[in-house]
Amino acid sequence: MSEGTETGDGDVGTVSLVGSGPGDPDLMTVKAAELIESADVVLHDKLPGPEILGRIPEEKREDVGKRAGGEWTPQEYTNRRLVELAREGKSVVRLKGGDPFVFGRGGEEAEHLAEAGIPFEVVPGVTSAIAGPAVAGIPVTHRDHASSVSFVTGHEDPTKEESAVDWEALAATGGTIVVLMGVGKLPAYTAELRDAGLAGDTPVALVERATWPEMRVATGTLDTIVDARDDVGIEPPAITVIGDVAATRDRVVEFLRNDGERGEGE
Repeated sequence: MSEGTETGDGDVGTVSLVGSGPGDPDLMTVKAAELIESADVVLHDKLPGPEILGRIPEEKREDVGKRAGGEWTPQEYTNRRLVELAREGKSVVRLKGGDPFVFGRGGEEAEHLAEAGIPFEVVPGVTSAIAGPAVAGIPVTHRDHASSVSFVTGHEDPTKEESAVDWEALAATGGTIVVLMGVGKLPAYTAELRDAGLAGDTPVALVERATWPEMRVATGTLDTIVDARDDVGIEPPAITVIGDVAATRDRVVEFLRNDGERGEGE
């Protein structure tokens, strides 16, 4: 019998692929909060942030993110666990930071659940790709500076033989480039963008832990942002914003009330 037809005894539960937003509990959707409250089990990693995770009773939380010693839970395990719990009749929330379908592997999990015959729903969240820059005073589009925005990942599947990100094409396209999970590879892709013709004085900003109490920001240019990152001590999770819009922060930050702890590289 195939995985898609074997359901075991009793009623099959449901899985909700839920986006928790960028980390501030007030930015979760009402539906996300309700599902977390009523769920039997919440499978999560660290990206929802300590305030959100702290509101979930420990007995119904399962961490499927980073483990001690730097190991990560394989995606295959998470997929299997979602199916196992649903076949036990559980109401399961797969909780993700930001939006589940923006570099969150929500699409992979949806396909796996469908193949296994498990009913599921998707609850979109406020994506950090937009919210992160916004709370730092940076609009990803602006009539005077950028009429397009590209979202890319700075951390691809390590089994890929070559990157699927065409940095040369991005440099030629113009507009705003937003890189998620790109702190470690910042020197590599800023160099690629310069080699592709993007000016070294193009504004760049890094926003760490956007909307969290310990949020930090570093600003600079393609030529200086690596040093600014190191001066401020920016660490993952962080978002990189490349383009003229990154410079708007300097013009609004004095009056920005939802700005977190300011970095020293500004």
